[in-house]
Amino acid sequence: MTTPEKETSDFIRNIIKEDIREGRFGGRVHTRFPPEPNGYLHIGHAKAIVLNFDVAAEFGGLCNLRFDDTNPSKEDVEYVEAIQRDIRWLGYDWGDRLYFASDYFEQLYEFAVQLIKEGKAYVDDLSPEEIREYRGTLTEPGKESPYRNRSVEENLDLFERMRAGEFPEGSRVLRAKIDMASPNLNLRDPVMYRIMYVTHHRTGDKWCIYPTYDWAHGQCDSLEGITHSLCTLEFENHRPLYDWFLDQLGIHHPKQIEFARLQLNYTIMSKRKLIRLVEEGHVSGWDDPRMPTLSGMRRRGYTPEAIRNFCNRIGVAKSNSVVDYGMLEHAVREDLNARAPRAMAVLRPLRLVIENYPEDRVEEIELPVYPQDKSRTETRVVPFSRTLYIEQDDFAEVPPPKYRRLSPGREVRLMGAYYVTCTDVIKDEATGEIIEVRCTYDPETKGGQSPDGRKVKGTIHWLSADHAVPAEIRLYDKLFLKENPEEVDEEGADFTSNLNPNSLEILTNAFVEPELANAEVESRYQFLRHGYFCVDPDSRPGRPVFNLTVSLRDTWAKISS
Repeated sequence: MTTPEKETSDFIRNIIKEDIREGRFGGRVHTRFPPEPNGYLHIGHAKAIVLNFDVAAEFGGLCNLRFDDTNPSKEDVEYVEAIQRDIRWLGYDWGDRLYFASDYFEQLYEFAVQLIKEGKAYVDDLSPEEIREYRGTLTEPGKESPYRNRSVEENLDLFERMRAGEFPEGSRVLRAKIDMASPNLNLRDPVMYRIMYVTHHRTGDKWCIYPTYDWAHGQCDSLEGITHSLCTLEFENHRPLYDWFLDQLGIHHPKQIEFARLQLNYTIMSKRKLIRLVEEGHVSGWDDPRMPTLSGMRRRGYTPEAIRNFCNRIGVAKSNSVVDYGMLEHAVREDLNARAPRAMAVLRPLRLVIENYPEDRVEEIELPVYPQDKSRTETRVVPFSRTLYIEQDDFAEVPPPKYRRLSPGREVRLMGAYYVTCTDVIKDEATGEIIEVRCTYDPETKGGQSPDGRKVKGTIHWLSADHAVPAEIRLYDKLFLKENPEEVDEEGADFTSNLNPNSLEILTNAFVEPELANAEVESRYQFLRHGYFCVDPDSRPGRPVFNLTVSLRDTWAKISS
């Protein structure tokens, strides 16, 4: 089990400390992360994962992984497997405590029978539309169903026949009998079971009635001995129902505590809407690097350590707020700056020919792998020859003010190699486009240092044209144009109208150092002067594909300008 990066304190931990002092739950701390297997995990789930597993670890307790698989119409084994994979990648392990709500279907059924026998649940024949109508509003009380006062015997018979599959889908439900006039709408006789003729990914066709989330959740917590049920704020109004069910059944009663969910600007967190992005082809899949899913962030090159640090840094609050995406990028950049090896890549190449350099000569230039860490002495060797590639924007025929890179007559440093001076420019006769620059070099400046002490103001990176490895570079920008993607300008539009048409740019004519020809998938590098990049699974031997993970500096602050 991964332990937290640092000791933290917040209102949840303070509540748990007080419970331990009072001897509640026998001093135990047992949490759970209960995802629904109806989509992939996203960065919002990461906050809940980190909180539940870290809290358990801090207090010497346990954390379960439990899938609340109560709606088979939207669930899939693919999601079950992806969720487990992402949690492990994030650095957590649930040991032998993998559970499913479907493990408890028989016990939940028996609990429901218990409530029916006690006159606290009944079978209702109202349609879903009628149930909504009878429920009332925030300002008007609901009204009782005409079926609310059926006898215990009739309810038991109908509920058993519901389970046996005698009734059409949607024709009957089991409801708790609480209070149709309650100011809390969740207590107005909530539905506990509905009829659904859908094959379940684990139980097959054994069941045709399925528990609702509200009915299953608390009882599953109880059966697993959970002590602290940590939920996001939208479940605050559900807590009285959570408590009511447990109190009526007279079983172990965990404490539900709500905290603010993670909300990032320029980001959609709704799984329903993320599914739309995938199914409508706005992205390439759940692991598209533009997605806020953990699998997408992993493919983009985010590290689990950075995500955990980010979640701990934003803390746990009682009220909702929107976190700037730049905070997440900063955590990623901070982590990669310390660990990522350096390399050179030319994204938009321009040929540079050193006219006075021997045509058949190839030198080996030794450069540090971790120049940011003086305690590490590893070096890499990069070939240097007469013809090089440099970045197109590292040359300007007519340089703007304060331009410090290469231009006619100007001398610059080739990183770790030599000083060169531009002597000529070659253009395409048809288009006038610059296709090559000619230079001379000073052989006395090997290593990028001048023995006579003269200084140059510009340093640019390079690659030997004969040795550089072709690569595909995928540059990612924000997926949405607006800070709040839900905010639309036109009537009838939805969040997809705010998608950024330029969120992905693919460069197919880029080059990287020879050693990166067969770089391992998910390995990360800082491409000098460009940013941090990660090797994509689409890579092939000799033809790597790199995803931009994060730029060298914060770019999100510029979004609104």
